[in-house]
Amino acid sequence: MLSKKTKYAIKALMVLGRNYGKDPMQIVKIAEEENIPKKFLEQILLEMRNAGILYSKKGAGGGYSLNKAPEDVYLSQVMRLIDGPIALLPCVSLNFYRSCDECTTEHACGIRDTFVEVRNAMLQILNDTSVASLINKEKQLNLDTTEDH
Repeated sequence: MLSKKTKYAIKALMVLGRNYGKDPMQIVKIAEEENIPKKFLEQILLEMRNAGILYSKKGAGGGYSLNKAPEDVYLSQVMRLIDGPIALLPCVSLNFYRSCDECTTEHACGIRDTFVEVRNAMLQILNDTSVASLINKEKQLNLDTTEDH
């Protein structure tokens, strides 16, 4: 399951993505807009700044902004940064590989083989989904719900 920390990171990135090209946003504004605890958000934003996803400016008019266009920030990179491996099993992880303790024949394991397929399908979606595409999807969903009424 997606951790609350990663979900908050994605929500904060969407706020910053909608604000892209404007003045930096203060943490308190992002926290209020997405109902995220301020202290928790501070840690998340700092982590993303240290990874180069965000830019921060101190002082008056300071805050956080995206360091690159929303089209260039992908869910796969955010998830790996915040939660680590995307794969559901350590033996199929691309960046955090570990053999399974109980496994003796990894190359002939049906479970592993199936979860390689799951990983590949999931990565395809996460690598293709940017902050910008999430923002656009949300706009479309909001349009769809207003048209239904």
